[in-house]
Amino acid sequence: MAVNQSFDITTGCDLQEVDNAVNQTLKELAQRFDFKGLKIGVELRRKENLLVLTAPDELKLKAIWEVLLGRMTRRGVPVKNLKAGAIQPAAGGTVRLDVTLQQGIPDEAARAIVKFVKERRFKKVQVAIQGDQVRVSSPSRDELQGVMGALKAEDFGVELSFGNYRSQ
Repeated sequence: MAVNQSFDITTGCDLQEVDNAVNQTLKELAQRFDFKGLKIGVELRRKENLLVLTAPDELKLKAIWEVLLGRMTRRGVPVKNLKAGAIQPAAGGTVRLDVTLQQGIPDEAARAIVKFVKERRFKKVQVAIQGDQVRVSSPSRDELQGVMGALKAEDFGVELSFGNYRSQ
């Protein structure tokens, strides 16, 4: 009887690294001359998986966003998983930007992954959506590696990570 191999496809942001990037961004902005004396803010709301950026105008807000993206990239946070909303007016004549941190694969991306793998017709590969992750299983490790290679080459709108390799 063949041993079944499997792995999970997940996505997410390490919230500690996001917090570190936010702190580095605030330190850098405090030292910049063009931000002296301005009321700016970058707040991480862990429970809501949300970043809130505030600035006096859109130009400053976009500058804060660019600095934050640079810090996130340096800290290894996948910027594909940051979903920025629209710039909104806020209290006191300021503007605000809400950025959602994607934790877990969204339903439409999970269905796209399953459809993608099934269209490629890998031999004896089963794909199943399990909550906010996708499990791929097969008796052949070579087939699983082929699936991984194909998924890495395709863009599903989120940064995919592969883990939880198992032999059953």
